[in-house]
Amino acid sequence: MKGEGRPGGDLRVVGGVGAGGSRVDVTIAAGRVAAGADAVANASRFDATGCFVLPGLLDLQVNGAAGHDLTDTPERLWDVAAALPAFGVTAFAPTVISSAPRARAAALAALRAGPPAGWAGAVPLGLHFEGPMIAAARRGAHAERWLVAPSAALIDGWSRDGGVLMATIAPELPGALDVIRALAARGVLVSVGHTEASAAQVDAAVRAGASLVTHLGNAMPPLRAREPGPFGAALGGSALVAGVIADGHHLDPLTLRAAWRALAPDRFLAVTDTTAALGLPDGPARLGDQDVTVANGTVRLADGTLAGSAASLPHCLRVLIAMTGCGLASAAACATSLPAALVGDATRGRLSAGARGDVTVLDGAFDVVATVVAGRVVHDRDGRS
Repeated sequence: MKGEGRPGGDLRVVGGVGAGGSRVDVTIAAGRVAAGADAVANASRFDATGCFVLPGLLDLQVNGAAGHDLTDTPERLWDVAAALPAFGVTAFAPTVISSAPRARAAALAALRAGPPAGWAGAVPLGLHFEGPMIAAARRGAHAERWLVAPSAALIDGWSRDGGVLMATIAPELPGALDVIRALAARGVLVSVGHTEASAAQVDAAVRAGASLVTHLGNAMPPLRAREPGPFGAALGGSALVAGVIADGHHLDPLTLRAAWRALAPDRFLAVTDTTAALGLPDGPARLGDQDVTVANGTVRLADGTLAGSAASLPHCLRVLIAMTGCGLASAAACATSLPAALVGDATRGRLSAGARGDVTVLDGAFDVVATVVAGRVVHDRDGRS
């Protein structure tokens, strides 16, 4: 993908503490983690004393950031990518919600064109098309006029090689299982979401190739004693990874704790579902072609419906630890090694030799101190680079 081939930097991140509590010194040579601390004679040095040093964070559901909505203005993809390192993200899935076909086409065109000269930021891993093949009754903040039935014609050209990483689909819709099979065969991750599906229909989707659930507990039926639905299928089964928005608003603390106990460590994917509101003060914003309001940490339509979030990934990790009592190592894996494995990228999500030199440095409050992408410090809170 364009943007991946830019030569990496030489850097030593020293004095930090890893997620497990031990000292971490990371040497990066030509954009990759080196085996020895002295592998690069003239590397720049970043002092991370007193900070947590983690593999670069990955967010697989990003609708926008810094005032740019990827559905409304998909051509601003690289501006969103440039903004994300301030929030600790080194790689992400740009997400386009149910919309006119031109929005998806424009997002793909922007991705394929690659970044502008001199650009630095988080690397887009491929687009996430959240809709338009979703259930009207569970559309959430998606505009009903853009919803369409699953069809081979709609997904013509959707493939991993073509820039589509993930698609969220309601599997109970007529024709959905055929679409899921086709997308899975093309390497696209299929996620069950914005759905009225029964547990049996979710199981059929899994057998067709679905592997995820989109924002567990939101835009889906509640778990019932004799009809567990998508929520129960994720918690009680073992085949699905569940994207979870642990922002303190999308799930009650007890629900979040139950999800953690059922899904951790291998099936709990931390996502933000963040929007153009990320980094903005309270006030008006946009989601797709709809007006939303940012207030008290939430993003909502005029009728009060939650419309994505304004949360950063480090904030979600902070909430997850506070509400579940889990350790930093377990929480961080949900935003590093797990999403990297999910997208099939063995070079991300770890700090061992040969991995990409992507690093997120957090202070004790989980605020972002610095973000390193391929050995280059692309965000430094204290202005040291």
